[in-house]
Amino acid sequence: MTSSTETISGIGTERAEIKAQYKKFIGRKILFIISSLILIFIIAGVAATLGSYPITVTEVYSIIFHGLFQNAGTNKEIAVWNLRLPRILMGISAGVGLAIAGTMMQGILRNPLASPFTLGIASGAGFGAALAIILGAGVVAGEYLIIGNAFIFALIPTFVIIGLTRYKRATPETMILAGIAMLYIFSAATTLIQYFAEPEAVKAVVFWMVGSLGKASWDAILPVSIVLAVCVPLLMWKSWDVNVMGAGDETAKSLGVNIERTRITVMIIASLLAAAIISFTGAIGFIGLVAPHMCRMVIGGDNRFLIPASGLFGAALLLVADTIARTIIAPVILPVGVITAFMGGPLFLYLIMRRRREYW
Repeated sequence: MTSSTETISGIGTERAEIKAQYKKFIGRKILFIISSLILIFIIAGVAATLGSYPITVTEVYSIIFHGLFQNAGTNKEIAVWNLRLPRILMGISAGVGLAIAGTMMQGILRNPLASPFTLGIASGAGFGAALAIILGAGVVAGEYLIIGNAFIFALIPTFVIIGLTRYKRATPETMILAGIAMLYIFSAATTLIQYFAEPEAVKAVVFWMVGSLGKASWDAILPVSIVLAVCVPLLMWKSWDVNVMGAGDETAKSLGVNIERTRITVMIIASLLAAAIISFTGAIGFIGLVAPHMCRMVIGGDNRFLIPASGLFGAALLLVADTIARTIIAPVILPVGVITAFMGGPLFLYLIMRRRREYW
């Protein structure tokens, strides 16, 4: 009798310890998310002070507060509201969207290299932009010629991948190989168009494909924000299914998850999110690849927490990169895609070399 009591007591103690450890781990995830949010506010405040017109952090937040109730009048207010704030908000939106899209693509394909770039979305957008810049041809006329072309062609690789899954099962291998094939096809087509183009047009295409926040405006932030508001909740809704799929297709099926439908649905939503951002900013690289990995190393692979964490951390990374791009050789402003590549490449190698355990 005593032995049974001791056994039950031991089981109860063990359960309490497991529950305490779980709560501690959840607390660490929430703390990381809150810290990333605070980091965004700090970086945004510092970024808004930097430029040819000196403004202090206190003045920036004061101008933002007063600008909510009245139109910008002074030079400082115009510099903050019309030039710096749209760029900062676009950087936050783009960082959130690209990081979340990369997180979900890696999740459904169970591949650490999956991203809007490796699946051909960025190269498709680049080809659409090249058509608009060099040939002036596109599906939309006027000032949205480049944006419309980039968006439509960015979605083509996704629909080709999904079309192939009608003949082959929607396995990670099939989708990744199809995405890589589309990447090479569109890259080759873009290079061919550039070969016969004028030097100035080629320069414009290269600049667009590197990625920049230089054309950010209030008009551009609105559609990007709408896409974020629609796509991110849908991806959060699918986060538990993606968690289960991480244990393998057979396990997910046994738990009632329709893996093919989930894979295709998440792929479409993530591609729409990435395409909408890339069409306005150009092909900013490495955010969708590095941010999810860094967050996964810190808080694990639970997509319920990884999605917001990656989004916020991606926004912070992109803001830092853009601030460096604006100031490193001022008054010349570098394309932010150059800085993200310089940051992302070595940082990715460092993370791989310093990794002490399997986190995937």
